[in-house]
Amino acid sequence: MVSGLIVVVAGLVLCFAGIASINLALLLSGFGGTYLLAEAFGATDWDAIWISVGATIIIWLVAAYVFRLAPFVIGAVTGAVIGAKLWSALGNRGTNVILAVVLVVAVAASAALLADRYGRRVVLWVTPLGGASIAMTGVAVLWPDQMGALDHPDQGWEQTLMFVVWIALAASGFYVQRRVFGRRLVSSPATREPTPPRKAPAAEAPGLTDSSA
Repeated sequence: MVSGLIVVVAGLVLCFAGIASINLALLLSGFGGTYLLAEAFGATDWDAIWISVGATIIIWLVAAYVFRLAPFVIGAVTGAVIGAKLWSALGNRGTNVILAVVLVVAVAASAALLADRYGRRVVLWVTPLGGASIAMTGVAVLWPDQMGALDHPDQGWEQTLMFVVWIALAASGFYVQRRVFGRRLVSSPATREPTPPRKAPAAEAPGLTDSSA
């Protein structure tokens, strides 16, 4: 119960305040992404929590050492979470696992490259989607019988329900982040307009200078 609540809180904070701090987004995306990975490999709730904490510390230390990599790491981790949620929403038990892996890797790589290129503008998009996915997994852990479809849908209507809830929650998170933390996008180096080059003063033509001699 407590482990599921921790995951829900981490996902909601990432969804609604991920852009507030690159460090915060890095920590929460690393925690949520590794939790989902540990859960996929069959770890128990608390084992997954501790694995996620350890992996998050390592990810944060690596990205902090080369801080320019932070948006890239955020994009990669949240992209993997988004890809996994897309597979859950669109796939089924008969879906080829290789296709799932290709989808997750493709979305993670695309999000990482875009975040590295455009900085916080892409972080603003991926953190609500990734955070909503993590929060939904936490809800499924809290109430597996009633809300299990939010994490592992089986039937078509469950997949549709999960997709609708996911998009609605992510859209809410995007709106809140845009309204509350929009100024951070303006101050981000990756989103500033390039300063136009200063024009050099025109050289005076020979013979047109004013001479008083």
